[in-house]
Amino acid sequence: MKAADVNLYLVGFMGTGKSTVGRQVAKQLGHQFLDSDQEIERLQGRPVSRIFAEDGEARFRQMEREFVERGHPARGCVVACGGGLVVPAGMLELLRQRGVVVCLHAPIETIMQRTQHANHRPLLQVENPERRLRELYAAREEIYRRAGTMILTDSRPLREIVAHVLRVYRYEAAQFGR
Repeated sequence: MKAADVNLYLVGFMGTGKSTVGRQVAKQLGHQFLDSDQEIERLQGRPVSRIFAEDGEARFRQMEREFVERGHPARGCVVACGGGLVVPAGMLELLRQRGVVVCLHAPIETIMQRTQHANHRPLLQVENPERRLRELYAAREEIYRRAGTMILTDSRPLREIVAHVLRVYRYEAAQFGR
């Protein structure tokens, strides 16, 4: 596989800019852009919030695994992964086998600001969304830190974040599979 064809997986907490950054990176690379949540919604014919409500989080995580294993092309993609995709055991390793993993990061205060009006995030549809956000962030932070090169998306212009992701991707894609 040529380095330019290696998939790129953007991981990180909700609200860190995975979809926004991913679209721009894919455009510059000439890759297909996929958002794992949107792809699952398309395949299931219902929004993630309904999947959570009707089937539960465990089934949704299984759908994410199926998407990573066989739900997208093996090369030429930039995938914005759902915030919890790397949480289940083995998922980070699975992503690393399939491509380059980059973690987008932002402080909890920035994430709270970016997600405060988001009614499409099922994990925040609780009585105290801020407390839930802080609990999830604390529980997942260590996993994200192990995920791959971390790129801060707070208080930086989009073009600068995209350029940073592209530099990391090109370096790591050249090493992929060696």
